[in-house]
Amino acid sequence: MAPLDPAALPETPEARAALLAEENARLRRICSALIERVESSGVPGGAPYAAFEHSVLLAEQVRERTETLQRTLVELHRAKAEAEAANLSKTRFLAAVSHDLLQPLNAARLFASALEEQSLPDGSRRLVGNIGRSLKDVEALIGSLVDISRLDAGVLRPDIAPFPAEELLDVLAEEYRQMAAAKGLAFHYVTTRAVIETDLALLARVVRNFLGNAIRYTSRGRILLGCRRRQGGLEILVGDTGPGIAPGQQREIFEEFRRLEASRGEEDRGLGLGLAIVDRISGMLGHPLGLASVPGQGSLFSVTVPFAEAPRPSPGRPDPAPSGTPLVDQMVWVLDNDAAIREGMKALLGGWGCRVVAMGSASELEKRIAQPGTVLLVDYHLGDGQPDGLEVAARLRDTYPWLPVLVITANHDAALKSRIRRAGYHCLLKPIKPLRLRLLLTVLLGPQPER
Repeated sequence: MAPLDPAALPETPEARAALLAEENARLRRICSALIERVESSGVPGGAPYAAFEHSVLLAEQVRERTETLQRTLVELHRAKAEAEAANLSKTRFLAAVSHDLLQPLNAARLFASALEEQSLPDGSRRLVGNIGRSLKDVEALIGSLVDISRLDAGVLRPDIAPFPAEELLDVLAEEYRQMAAAKGLAFHYVTTRAVIETDLALLARVVRNFLGNAIRYTSRGRILLGCRRRQGGLEILVGDTGPGIAPGQQREIFEEFRRLEASRGEEDRGLGLGLAIVDRISGMLGHPLGLASVPGQGSLFSVTVPFAEAPRPSPGRPDPAPSGTPLVDQMVWVLDNDAAIREGMKALLGGWGCRVVAMGSASELEKRIAQPGTVLLVDYHLGDGQPDGLEVAARLRDTYPWLPVLVITANHDAALKSRIRRAGYHCLLKPIKPLRLRLLLTVLLGPQPER
């Protein structure tokens, strides 16, 4: 029925009233039908007002729960920030403690290594060897704890740069060849001319762990250090003829504090963090790891490193001369603010035939200079009130431009390593490993291009 048109109303009041009454009744019927439909589609057993109250109650509950959720999220963000701050504080604490511990440990290892160079009775030599091994164990434990802490906190940043792979592998081969020979193992090294791009120090940590484990757990046979060119980069491999690893345990050894029962011996006093650190370093660098092993036959560990996009030519480094030959009668300058480390360096380097001038500051060294040094060993942290080791080295380089510089530090910061590399210096991390120091000095003090 069409709605009533006001223009069509009758003129007489009676007729108009009757028509309006009829229209009013019709509208009431429509309204009643609509109310009935609303009530029938609302809350079961309820009425429209009850449905309205229910909606208001739901809205209030949603508001209260939203506010509770927001407060919870604020608390979670605060707790997360506090946890991150505590983790960073722990990392800084471990770094500071490790630096303070590494200073006397560094001096102790220098003294122990100097004693091993002396002619001692067999009983004394065994005691000195035991001291050296114990100090090495302490160094490994501290280093592992600090490294895993830095990796967990995300404060360890890689210093990516191109370099010839042989620059790292030649030194590692010479170092671990001697360690393998001391245990009666053959050592086979396959060199490469490839140029790779990665963090040299972190890659060295990975390969050192592979080599150290190979020698530690192999009682007879041989060790292999070699390379293969792959499509994704240079694959660096370390193989051994040790006990091997069962397939079900090959993933476990990369977990923290996990060591295979069969591999535990009196000489294995680690925390089981070595391969866990390797796994995290490789993940951070994006270098895939590989492991192939047959129980009873041996294992082959590998890491694949990308080739450098712009190959850097090899610096024409001379082959290492026979051990000790280039060190005799060489003038070595040592700058370190720790007196014990200076004495340890003098004892160790003096045992290798070097003449050593060791001072706590650059001004003291400059007063004592009688003849130019052939190499400078400088600590990065020279104490309060002094410039850092890089500034001191740069000042001495102004006078002696040809002077090789070896920076010694306990700081693993990528920015510092980058500064050292850009300055053209070499770097060793504390505590110094005497064999590594000797090999590096042998290279630096061996036959050099005309200065």
